[in-house]
Amino acid sequence: MWIIQSDYNNKNAYFSTLEKELISLIDGEKNLIANLANISSWIFHSFPDLNWSGFYLWDENDQELILGPFQGRPACIRIKRERGVCGAAFRSQKTLNVDRIENFPGHIACDSASKSELVIPFTRGVFDLDSPTPFRFSKQDEDELSRIMNNIFKRLQIQ
Repeated sequence: MWIIQSDYNNKNAYFSTLEKELISLIDGEKNLIANLANISSWIFHSFPDLNWSGFYLWDENDQELILGPFQGRPACIRIKRERGVCGAAFRSQKTLNVDRIENFPGHIACDSASKSELVIPFTRGVFDLDSPTPFRFSKQDEDELSRIMNNIFKRLQIQ
């Protein structure tokens, strides 16, 4: 049984513990989809004030991001590279922290409850976090989650 020990109330300890928990969670498992499913679930349940946590994976044939493992309400299935926060993050290969997604040019409203978004790209897709709260993601959240996820992507050999 897996038990979430990370406590977001102490952010410095939270991110250190979260990284150890995620590494332990994927340790020894080679199936990418299973690992991405567990990562999205773990973060969804340990990171407060989220309404969506998940992955979009790049489909080379269709030239689109395709919905992957996630936690939350049903989501858009396909996202063009030139659309939305996920498309922009994937295209630029830079993490995007959007305080008010309704102001983002080309925003895709998959869930009208989402007000802010943090998207971390990797070579095969993006990791996407949505919150019903504007300005939800701090600079520390952005930096630490980007660092942690990039370490995880290296372990999964999908950086």
